Amino acid sequence: MNQNDRHIVLETHEITKRFGGLTAVSSFSFQVKKGEISSLIGPNGAGKTTVFNVITGIYRPEAGQVIFNGNNIEGLKPHQIVARGIARTFQNIRLFPNMTCLENIMAGQHCRARSGIWSSIFRTKSQRNEEKQITEIAENRLEQVGLSHYRNELAKNIAYGNQRMLEIGRALASNPCLLVLDEPSSGLNDAETEDLIIFLRSLRNENITLLIIEHDMNVVMGISDWVTVMDEGTK
Repeated sequence: MNQNDRHIVLETHEITKRFGGLTAVSSFSFQVKKGEISSLIGPNGAGKTTVFNVITGIYRPEAGQVIFNGNNIEGLKPHQIVARGIARTFQNIRLFPNMTCLENIMAGQHCRARSGIWSSIFRTKSQRNEEKQITEIAENRLEQVGLSHYRNELAKNIAYGNQRMLEIGRALASNPCLLVLDEPSSGLNDAETEDLIIFLRSLRNENITLLIIEHDMNVVMGISDWVTVMDEGTK
């Protein structure tokens, strides 16, 4: 990465992903600038979520590169990519339904934990201190997404809109510099969508860069600095 490109946090270079005879993404290149909100839009089946899955390590492309903060992360596993500083949410909410809201947020910090199995078994001082710190961070994130009063409630028992925010809170708990959101407003009512827009804008204060797939054009036009359009796997 040259000096003129230091403001680029994420780039894809000519990535291609195939499923059998179907080319879902074809030679797709784009950039995400640090500190900005970028949206990826297009019709169903355009390849948007496939791009997200390549970026976050769920899929490995047949060709191309994914460059994050100047390093090629193509081929890394999802947990390794989270540890590098990319966190994501999913179009279909993926929470731990039988864990409390606080426990779900705590799970988002697994990539930052350093205690091993033996220190956890013997409850060493360093393990207890780390667990205390993880709990404090989780409580702060829970308050940030407006769910502190659901601290001990099972995730499956809270309303759908709150589950959306809980998943975002879990992603934020990993302390990302890039937050990747797949259809964050899906299933939300107008009031919840407006609250989401305000919340996402507020993340600029933490120097978090956002990359969003979104069908609601009011959300896209309300928060985006850059919009990339996909159709049939291409830009």
